[in-house]
Amino acid sequence: MNKLLLPLLVLVLFCQGCAQVKPWERGNLARPEMAFSSDALEQKIQDHIYHGKEASQTVTAGAGGGCGCN
Repeated sequence: MNKLLLPLLVLVLFCQGCAQVKPWERGNLARPEMAFSSDALEQKIQDHIYHGKEASQTVTAGAGGGCGCN
């Protein structure tokens, strides 16, 4: 019984965090104050520098090897 209870409890906890955003609520999420950074260009430059130094790519990055040359 306890083996089943713990996964079920974890599943319930994860499902509580999920909420469907209604179409009329999406405008609130697209507001500039909801962004992680207020300056999108500055954030993009910082991401490029960071990922160039770390030799990694972001999810939004296009082609490139992480050398920071593109």
